[in-house]
Amino acid sequence: MAGETDLNTLLQSLKPNLNDGSYVFITVKDIQHISREDILFEFKEKEGITIILEKNKADELNFKYEFVASWITLTVHSALDAVGLTAAVSTALTKYKISCNVVAAYYHDHIFVSIKDTEKAMEVLGEFSKK
Repeated sequence: MAGETDLNTLLQSLKPNLNDGSYVFITVKDIQHISREDILFEFKEKEGITIILEKNKADELNFKYEFVASWITLTVHSALDAVGLTAAVSTALTKYKISCNVVAAYYHDHIFVSIKDTEKAMEVLGEFSKK
């Protein structure tokens, strides 16, 4: 099933969903000691492996982290080759000085924002469907 590519349709259909919990980004050299069930996201970089975990799991495993985030899923099925969605979302959040970390998966884009900015980010993202 192909995802949506039209930017206007994508923005009007964002339907942001706030996932429960708090999330952290960490980097490790080896993930063998971490259960795959606990890893939300994994990306290999030359400096190490970046993973996103629930904060409580990272605390349990004694990982250090610098950024605690909320996880917002844009529930519209965006195509991987859609143009402008990330730019539009990050530009809207930038107006309110909200940093966002975007992870694009096959069906949806996922936005990680600082816990302190969660409410405002949901409000800003919700505005797209009102236009």
